[in-house]
Amino acid sequence: MDNKTINGFSKLSKKEKINWLSQSFLKDKPEAVNLLSVYWHSDDERQKRHDEFIENPLSNFYLPFAIAPNFKIDQALYAIPMVIEESSVVAAASNAAKFWLDRGGFQTRVISNIKSGQIHLNYSGEPSVLQRFFTEHKTQLTSSVDALSAGMKSRGGGLMDLTLIDESASLKGYFYLDARFKTADAMGANYINSCLESIAQSFNDLAAKFDGFKSEDLPEVVMSILSNYVPECLVRVSVSCPQSSLAQAGLSGEEFAQKFVRAVDIARTNPKRAVTHNKGIMNGVDAVVLATGNDFRAVEAGIHAYACRDGQYRSLSRAKITQGNFEFSMDLPLALGTVGGLTKLHPMVGVAMSILQEPSAEELMKIVAAAGLAQNFAAVRSLVTTGIQKGHMKMHLLNLLSQNNADEPTKIAAVEHFKNNTISARSVADFVASYSANGN
Repeated sequence: MDNKTINGFSKLSKKEKINWLSQSFLKDKPEAVNLLSVYWHSDDERQKRHDEFIENPLSNFYLPFAIAPNFKIDQALYAIPMVIEESSVVAAASNAAKFWLDRGGFQTRVISNIKSGQIHLNYSGEPSVLQRFFTEHKTQLTSSVDALSAGMKSRGGGLMDLTLIDESASLKGYFYLDARFKTADAMGANYINSCLESIAQSFNDLAAKFDGFKSEDLPEVVMSILSNYVPECLVRVSVSCPQSSLAQAGLSGEEFAQKFVRAVDIARTNPKRAVTHNKGIMNGVDAVVLATGNDFRAVEAGIHAYACRDGQYRSLSRAKITQGNFEFSMDLPLALGTVGGLTKLHPMVGVAMSILQEPSAEELMKIVAAAGLAQNFAAVRSLVTTGIQKGHMKMHLLNLLSQNNADEPTKIAAVEHFKNNTISARSVADFVASYSANGN
């Protein structure tokens, strides 16, 4: 058998897994094999906890854990933890936070906090019969989750409503039960999925006894799953100030405000610009979501779906000038949790939550939204003034120097040299080569 295939891989010890990998895929890469063990945690118990997060773990993949200080959110001051690898993101967020610190800070409001899940059905009979069945049995269906919901209800959450939706005009025979939940401080994915499966089982049991259904058109449950589209789990964040206080980079406050609003309007009109505009927002959002142990893939999927809710992909943020006052704002769908999952398992997530003063889920929504708007403000401000590359490449300089194997004296000299010279991959490589050739 080809040694690149294996049975029972999951049953091997971690060292046995690495040994197989070194023989099958890394024969001429001993340094790669060594790195896998170098990046193990020195504390066996901590490493064991990390290993239990996923299947077939070999090592750890480190990302920087940073802080963006000076965030004033609803008059409270925060230092926001961020986990991200992209140069300039933390600096940009910090810069924007400081800019707005003396201009009122970030104002936020949780508009709603409803999440949903669906039980998807096939049904070929008369829609009115299915509707009658649902109406007659709705109470029994919703009460089927009572045992699962006892703890959640004590915290103000639980199943809020259950509705039958007819989508047969779009897909033949397709109906679904739409369940709406509040999950308190939990993200609630496991709770919602467990509730949906319980309702689905009750649905099947009740439908089998309902005399209105013919045997040939008995409704069939296809699947039961939560939705990461959360347009009813929404937070609003904004900053505002007189446009006269926005003067910078040789522009009057009025000129800057007008250019800024125009740039955001372009992102609301042109999907090609909107995608990159929103990616900038997600630089801030994802970094905080990851630092706090939440599911950034779910957040990304839900936010980008929300960005095209009217049929065209648009900017998530908005900007306007009203009677001399500049306002920059954004509505963001965020399903986050501060209990359960990694929030109680990953030690660094615990540190992040402590730095944020142990926020509730709604407070975390506000913090994440503020980080996203700050990052967006910093990016658009650069675009309409000095250009995005000046600040970004300055932060990227150390990465470029490391890629060229620059030693510490070379790095110090390069930082000084590039204060007044253009930074690019080629110019950095040339500087390192020249500096070394001259015997420095």
